[in-house]
Amino acid sequence: MTQEIQQPDDLTPFEQIKKADPRGQEIWSSRELANILDYSDYAKFKPVIQKAQQACFNSGQEVKDHFVQLSAMVDIGSNAKREVDDIMLSRYACYLIAQNAAPSKPIVAKAQTYFAIQTRRQELGNQEKEANLRLKLREEMKSHNKRLAGAAKEAGVEGPMDYAIFQNCGYMGLYNGLTMQDIHRRKSLKKGEQILDHMGSTELAANLFRATQTEDKIRREKIFGKDKANVAHKEVGQKVRKAIADIGGTMPEHLPVAENIKKVAAKQKKALKAKQ
Repeated sequence: MTQEIQQPDDLTPFEQIKKADPRGQEIWSSRELANILDYSDYAKFKPVIQKAQQACFNSGQEVKDHFVQLSAMVDIGSNAKREVDDIMLSRYACYLIAQNAAPSKPIVAKAQTYFAIQTRRQELGNQEKEANLRLKLREEMKSHNKRLAGAAKEAGVEGPMDYAIFQNCGYMGLYNGLTMQDIHRRKSLKKGEQILDHMGSTELAANLFRATQTEDKIRREKIFGKDKANVAHKEVGQKVRKAIADIGGTMPEHLPVAENIKKVAAKQKKALKAKQ
């Protein structure tokens, strides 16, 4: 259930200096933030930024995603300007800076509250988007697995044992040799729990692509014979894996285990009922 949180005051100085990057993402200038936080000497603010960057790194985040170095032109009087270094900060970067700034400054406490609220709002929003996407992909996966099973049957894959082998071939291609049982153990799932129910949206999308492309290949190439169908499924899995590697993505076996999709659906149903 989505948790209600306090809305930040639109008139806060932090809201007033907020900008947007070309992608529409919220950003803040480190120099403007330094002034708001009562650091008249930017040189004394740099150690605060460095501590925040270290905290960002320690949390497992990419520092460059939250602290973007650039230069800016500032007025120095008599219509003259001078180029100075600046850093474009994400909301999370501002939150870390506020946590590392001098606590003796009253404005710092306000910054901590403001960016904590903003960061929590983003977390809750992201969680809701991920939940909705997982539910959508899981339903699509159910539908396409039925279609894949139909295509496999037409190709000569008959009986539960043959189909289990066929399915394992696809997983082995995508998961670098891991079978369904291997993935189940790797996710530390209990007996009876399905691996697809514990996949996040990224992992589900990879498996959905594997299923749809295998069905298409079997039908398009009129593949017949269970051995040939198994080979086709494994080849498609390997190609999906290679595509992930080519774009620098995380291999599916290294993605985190997600909460059981049935619990996610139950939470959403409860939240919807509470709103009615």
